[in-house]
Amino acid sequence: MSNNQCIILGSVLGKDLSEEECELFTELGTVREMKDGEVLIKEGEVDNSLHIVIAGNLAVTRPAAGGDWVTLHVLRHGELAGELGFIDGLEHTATLRALGPTAVFSMTRERFDPLLDSNPHMVFRVMRAIIRGVHNTLRRMNQQQVEMNNYITHQHGRY
Repeated sequence: MSNNQCIILGSVLGKDLSEEECELFTELGTVREMKDGEVLIKEGEVDNSLHIVIAGNLAVTRPAAGGDWVTLHVLRHGELAGELGFIDGLEHTATLRALGPTAVFSMTRERFDPLLDSNPHMVFRVMRAIIRGVHNTLRRMNQQQVEMNNYITHQHGRY
């Protein structure tokens, strides 16, 4: 097994792919080494790329009053980034910045789309993994919102 295969197999996406599919997938992308604070995705831009954190962390940020940045979430090893823009081609709603040295595997939609004809089962598994990742993120965000609401309203005697 090559080094790239191990990178993808250890991700949310790699859990749904066979070793052969992982090898094919990694051949279509590139690895980017990032420095602390370096921007991967800018809010308001379109990049049509799917990213997988393979080392380090990415902060999902939005601008705050006074020119500061607020971190909404931190993406860790194996998690996906830019998946919604990869699927729908719309502008990103947050900026992603490296937290310390970070490595990211990236693939453009243009490199991925031809697999629909040559390997539709793999495309299905990739898309299912992306949706699963989005669903897990939504579930976490909903739980955080409930906890914040409970904190603010002092419900359930926990605060």
